[in-house]
Amino acid sequence: MPKAAPQVSLVIPAWNEAELLGRTLDNLRQACDGLPESYEIIVVDNDSDDDTPDIARAAGAVVVHEPVRRIARARNAGAKVARGHWLIFVDADTWPSRALLRASLDALASGEVCAGGARLEFDHLEYGFYRLGSRFWNWLSLRLGLVAGCYVFCTREAFQAVGGFSEKVYAGEEVFLSRRLKRWGRRRGQRFRVLPEPTVRTSGRKAQWFSPWQHFLVTATVLLVPFALRSRRLTWFWYRRPTQKP
Repeated sequence: MPKAAPQVSLVIPAWNEAELLGRTLDNLRQACDGLPESYEIIVVDNDSDDDTPDIARAAGAVVVHEPVRRIARARNAGAKVARGHWLIFVDADTWPSRALLRASLDALASGEVCAGGARLEFDHLEYGFYRLGSRFWNWLSLRLGLVAGCYVFCTREAFQAVGGFSEKVYAGEEVFLSRRLKRWGRRRGQRFRVLPEPTVRTSGRKAQWFSPWQHFLVTATVLLVPFALRSRRLTWFWYRRPTQKP
C-alpha cells in the first residue's frame, strides 16, 4: 500500500553542503517531530561532488538529483516531487525552530495566507555594517513583503499557480516569487505574510567567505543592473566557495 501523502514537504536545495547538511537535517527532524502534521524532507542534490547526497539518504531524506546548477531549478525540482499540501523551502545552512514552523503552518491553515517567510537572524556577523545590513533587510522585508530564499513557505496551489521559482535568473528568484505570490493571493483575498516573529536562524558564512568590498560590488551590481541576475558570471557570489576566487 502506498504511504499517505504528508501534509508538509520541506525542500532543501544543496550543492556541496556536506559540512552543514547533517546539522540542518537533524534540526528539521527535531523541529518537525514535535508537530502533529505529517511531513517529508526532500534534499535536492544540485550536482554535488562531495558527500551531500549520501548524508541526505542516511538521514532518511528523499534525494533528488538536479544536474543543472541553478538555485531556482533545484528548488523547483524538489517541489516537483513534493507530495505535501504545504511547501516549505529551507536552505542547507538554515535552522528554523519548531515555533517558526508552527507559526508558518498556522498561517497557511488559516486560509488567510497563501505564502510568506520570516525575518532573518544571522550567526557570526563580526562587522557592525553587516549587522546593520541585516536589520535593514528585515525592515525592508516586513515593509515590502519580500522574503529571503533561505526560508519560504506557501501552499502547493499557490506555488503551482504562479509557476514556481523563475528559472530565468541565477539569483534573486525568491524576490520574483514573492511578488507573483502576493499578486496571486490578493486576487483571492489571501495575504503574503512575512512573520515578524519568530526569526529564522541562518548562516552568516558569506560574511566570512567574501570581503566587504565584494559584498558591496555584488549589491551595487544587482541594484544598478538587475539584468545581471540572468548572468551566471555576474552572479558568482551565489555559486562559489572561498577556495574558488571570483
